[in-house]
Amino acid sequence: MTTRRDFLKTASLLAFGATVPQFVARTARAAQPGKETILVVVELTGGNDGLNTVIPYADDLYHKARPTLRQTKTQVVKLDDHVGLHSGMTGLKPLWDDGGLAVVQGVGYPNPDRSHFEAMDIWHSADPKRVTTTGWLGRATGVMDNRAGGVPILHVGSGKAPLAATGGPGSGPVSLGDKNTFRLEFGGGDTDREDARRKLLEDVSAPAKGAAGDDLLSFVQRRQVQTLTAVETLRELLDAPNTGRALGAGLAPKFQLIADLIAKGFGTRMFYVTLDGFDTHANQGPAHQQLLSELANGIGEFFRALKLTGDADRVRLMTFSEFGRRVTENGSRGTDHGAASCVLVAGPSVKGGVVGTHPSLADLDADDLRFHTDFRRVYATLLDSWLNCDSTAVLGTKWAHVKGLGAAG
Repeated sequence: MTTRRDFLKTASLLAFGATVPQFVARTARAAQPGKETILVVVELTGGNDGLNTVIPYADDLYHKARPTLRQTKTQVVKLDDHVGLHSGMTGLKPLWDDGGLAVVQGVGYPNPDRSHFEAMDIWHSADPKRVTTTGWLGRATGVMDNRAGGVPILHVGSGKAPLAATGGPGSGPVSLGDKNTFRLEFGGGDTDREDARRKLLEDVSAPAKGAAGDDLLSFVQRRQVQTLTAVETLRELLDAPNTGRALGAGLAPKFQLIADLIAKGFGTRMFYVTLDGFDTHANQGPAHQQLLSELANGIGEFFRALKLTGDADRVRLMTFSEFGRRVTENGSRGTDHGAASCVLVAGPSVKGGVVGTHPSLADLDADDLRFHTDFRRVYATLLDSWLNCDSTAVLGTKWAHVKGLGAAG
């Protein structure tokens, strides 16, 4: 007997190529908008300098190691008497002041890899041995409940979907890089043939008379309607003035598109975006300042937009990068590939604060910061306590939660 889980493993009702039928949209608009918790993951591509993101400004060893890149206590956005955010991150201060920003320090994994590609694979797959070929977010879509939507994870940006989003049921992650691909395919042919297919789809999508509300057929019908409606909602947003730029460069328009999708009840529970350019081997100062400003301002505006629509409390955002940078700056006023770094978790539901101690600058590992918090503990905390998803099924091991990261509010 086919079960819901069997169906989810084999079926994907997303298709591409023609306009979504209005009858499907009308049917689904009567459904309850999604009110489930949502996770937005922001990848900082290139290896962000965590030491100059969460800065131990009170430590003389920091100033000695960073003679041209250092930030003083009067420059940083102070978090406590020891650490502060880079001066470019003032956009996060309102969230910090409201207790909606957790700064997790000393995050990494054993035997770190300084290769961009290999380290990124490790973070995406949640497997430092690089045996697993699927992503932690993709695997989570096969475990978590997603009552409201047919697109469980959406990558907003150009290029193929990240490894982190792969491994879920159906045809794989949806990557939003070209708005023209989001159409429903009726198979072509003459008008009569398309009308026949449209009628067949309408009949299949209609609720069965007398059917139990939770039987498989009703579930499939409901899921089909939800998926088709999701496609049309996406097209409506993308066809609106100025939203096409969301598919280009820049983090802010991507955040705005995600906020609009959430407000529309799109139903997706995980979004993925990237900000590239953190491989700062030379003249790091100005470029890093600009990148961190874009990140902080984008996150701040994102949550302000969500607050206006009443959705902020059900959204959390997590940043990560494949590795940090060496402690000692190089001769080109830049920094080279390192190891442990920091992770930011933002949202009104977060128990804000500095989580964990800053790695000691007097006890380095080949000029790298030593980690004390495995990144899979952060994943497990968010999966279990925020997405209500069994982290052991996703990560293969039970990881202790990160104390102080906070449970759902």
